[in-house]
Amino acid sequence: MWIKNSALLLLVVILFSSCDKKRVFDEYKSVGSSWHKDSIVTFNLPELDSTKRYNLFVNLRANNDYQYNNLFLIVALELPNGFTKVDTLEYQMADPDGTLLGDGFTDIKESKLFYKENVKFRSKYKVHIKQAVRENGKVPGVTALDGITEVGFRIEKKE
Repeated sequence: MWIKNSALLLLVVILFSSCDKKRVFDEYKSVGSSWHKDSIVTFNLPELDSTKRYNLFVNLRANNDYQYNNLFLIVALELPNGFTKVDTLEYQMADPDGTLLGDGFTDIKESKLFYKENVKFRSKYKVHIKQAVRENGKVPGVTALDGITEVGFRIEKKE
């Protein structure tokens, strides 16, 4: 019985690990129940093969407390030479009826948001992500963004 269960467990582990062959880096960090506007989520990327190209994604886990249709992010890619490339990105997070977009069967939805494609790395990089959501007609940003629980960053091999 023990051998049968061990073999079944090994088969399940192999199946799950082989499903994601493109993944090179995939990490999440919790921001609690709300993401503060001054909170910057940082990822230290591993040193990657400089002869290959990669696609980059920002991953988010959100729940039904998220009350906006879209999301603005400021993503900074810090290069080894100290230079930083900064992008302001906008993503649609909900349908017009308010239904949260993303994958998931519960009230937590996971969104894989495209960031950059065909990137070549030369050494170790860092990525810094912060939210920049503002309400219509208001200049100051949303201080505490409810509904975003985790922020992730993913690197995939370009095929």
